[in-house]
Amino acid sequence: MARTTHINKEELEQARQLRDQATTATDLKKALSVLLTAELHLDSTNAADILGISQRTLFRNRDEIRNQGTKTKNAWGGRRRCCMTLEQEREFLAQWEPSAITGGVISVPPLHTALVQRLGYAVPVSTTYRLLARHGWRKVQPDTKHPKSDPVAQEEFKKNCPRSWRPPA
Repeated sequence: MARTTHINKEELEQARQLRDQATTATDLKKALSVLLTAELHLDSTNAADILGISQRTLFRNRDEIRNQGTKTKNAWGGRRRCCMTLEQEREFLAQWEPSAITGGVISVPPLHTALVQRLGYAVPVSTTYRLLARHGWRKVQPDTKHPKSDPVAQEEFKKNCPRSWRPPA
């Protein structure tokens, strides 16, 4: 047996006003979601078929009319499957921070091993990369010049080198 719909007079009046002032098909369907159920006593399956929408959309439309003046919190978003809270992640990364600040090279494998030990169960390496990205850690490329390079000698070579090279005869 389906649940019965309880629509009070205030919601019915709001739906009628929305129907009369509707400028889009969406607004009209939203109003009719309530009116077809309340005035014609249709069940949600038939009302959704008449309007050409799903039952879930019909229920959402009713809720929007019911909660028109109030701001509802969006149920989606957030970290549903997190391993640690953000504060715990900060504490975990704090032990690696002094080494990173002084210019030490921190690679992901030892960090990942420490994370697995801290959590007590295995997680993919991508979890470690996402953790680092979430807290603003990034890969720093090494310098592109050789530490023993001599800029003066390089410039001298550019000035005095022959234009084409020929193998020795």
